[in-house]
Amino acid sequence: MKNTLETRLGVFFALTLLAAALILEMLGGGAWFKGGHHVRALFSNAQELKAGDPVKMAGVIVGAVQKVALTEDKVEVTLKLYRDAVVRTDSKATIRFQGLMGQNYVSISFGQPNAPIVEENGLIASAEQPDLNAIMTKLDNVASGIETVTKSFSGENFSHLLAPFTDFMKENNPKLTAILGNIQAITTQISDGKGTVGELVKDDALYKSALATVTNFNATALDVRGVVQDAKGVVQTAKDVMAGINEGRGTAGKLVKDDTLYKETTTAATNLKEILQKINRGQGAAGKLVNDESLYNGAKLSLQKADKLMDSLEDTGPLSVVGVLANKLF
Repeated sequence: MKNTLETRLGVFFALTLLAAALILEMLGGGAWFKGGHHVRALFSNAQELKAGDPVKMAGVIVGAVQKVALTEDKVEVTLKLYRDAVVRTDSKATIRFQGLMGQNYVSISFGQPNAPIVEENGLIASAEQPDLNAIMTKLDNVASGIETVTKSFSGENFSHLLAPFTDFMKENNPKLTAILGNIQAITTQISDGKGTVGELVKDDALYKSALATVTNFNATALDVRGVVQDAKGVVQTAKDVMAGINEGRGTAGKLVKDDTLYKETTTAATNLKEILQKINRGQGAAGKLVNDESLYNGAKLSLQKADKLMDSLEDTGPLSVVGVLANKLF
């Protein structure tokens, strides 16, 4: 290859294009040359956002800002996104900044998985971030307030603040000295084991009593636990009995589940009803005994005869009784 001026210019131009492409890719400007789709968002403040700033989703670059323009009372930002960047209708765009002096970028949230995908050049919702200048202004105001407060605490002002307390201490110095002396005497007596508080501190009787109480409480708790376990056993037994009854086991289970006794009882009641109806109609021997008055009259006549016979026997001797019975019977 000839080392001519045209050759050197061509190589220089190719290297320049390669370097520009690498710089654009590092700065996120490669999105200009990649296919994709566009979405729009409206903001109240662009916060120094400009064309070429990156667009991120979860910290991953998915495109770049293509255009920043004023529309009525809002700032319309057009974003060019890669083909694989899925933006949904409930996604939100937010202008953020990387550090206090970093580059601005647009962050887009994922949205709900079941939400529709935004159409080409569609408009998505936006969320406003506090302006960095406003934050710095507030921090400056806070610093000024702190400086003002610290200035107010000069030596003279501080002495004025402590003056009432100093006067109080001077006026009540004897009383405070007496109070401190009493407190010292009381603490000395307590340390020597004198008085109720001293005995509580020095004597271990209270500790032993408390220990015994705790021991008794633990024993009672164990007894209660045993009672609870017994109660659980009784309840479990009752559950087993009821389960057996529901399954038809045992006499009670058969009475509950088996309808043979019910059928037999119904049959016996039906038969008894039929017998009583026959007796009422005078059928059979029992019916005749109940409904035929001749039996009643015969029995009544026999009783009358027996009564007369006994009256006559009371007035006769043994031989005469035999004769009377013979006459009556034959």
